[in-house]
Amino acid sequence: MRTSDEMADGQPKLSVRHLNFYYGAKQALMDVSLEIPRNCVTAFIGPSGCGKSTFLRCLNRMNDMIDGTRVEGEILLEGQDIRSPKVDVVELRKRVGMVFQKSNPFPKSIFENVAYGPRVAGVRGHARLAEIVEKSLQRAALWEEVSDRLGESALKLSGGQQQRLCIARALATDPDVLLMDEPASALDPASTSRIEDLIFELRERYTIVIVTHNMQQAARVSDRTAFFYQGELIEAGSTNELFTNPSKRQTEDYITGRFG
Repeated sequence: MRTSDEMADGQPKLSVRHLNFYYGAKQALMDVSLEIPRNCVTAFIGPSGCGKSTFLRCLNRMNDMIDGTRVEGEILLEGQDIRSPKVDVVELRKRVGMVFQKSNPFPKSIFENVAYGPRVAGVRGHARLAEIVEKSLQRAALWEEVSDRLGESALKLSGGQQQRLCIARALATDPDVLLMDEPASALDPASTSRIEDLIFELRERYTIVIVTHNMQQAARVSDRTAFFYQGELIEAGSTNELFTNPSKRQTEDYITGRFG
């Protein structure tokens, strides 16, 4: 893991300031402020329903798709407010890709799954698309397993392979940030280990934010950890420090299993 000095260099990739979020009349996030450093893995932990996935979806405006939601505060991506009316949400989601809890490949070929985003973005020509598909599958540690069957349905892949395919699909639009919402929770231990190894490799190139219900996983893969409880950000800091010397009693109680 990296030291706090290594992560403190330069401007954070994402800065969130005084964020409040509402589903109708129900407030789900309360005055959350957090900085997410570039080229690091930041994990969000906390009990179910604490707001960590809601907060994650704020970072690429996925919550915009839910009727009756409202958000207050600032979310800055490299200094630009992503909630500005000038922001193209399609472009934002290319820059801030997302991988969901349940793998969701399209009912298309492996090739077409990965080529989908670049096609929508206007990339034409089979040679260029093939180059993007190969590079994305390599980065997702899947190329060697599927290179000879790119024309087959993605639905024939195993669960772990499908999740890595979804990661490749997110990488194909050349994002700056990769959001992962419990990406290994539906997978067996071997596939989970592959995903964790992959996260470790990808952080050299991308800023990664992961929601996980598994504290051991957060400890293994992340550089920084943020603990959420009942819609509030209780504590955030280096993973090592938060797990070994938390500053808040609530954090300590959660980590030691007294609640959650």
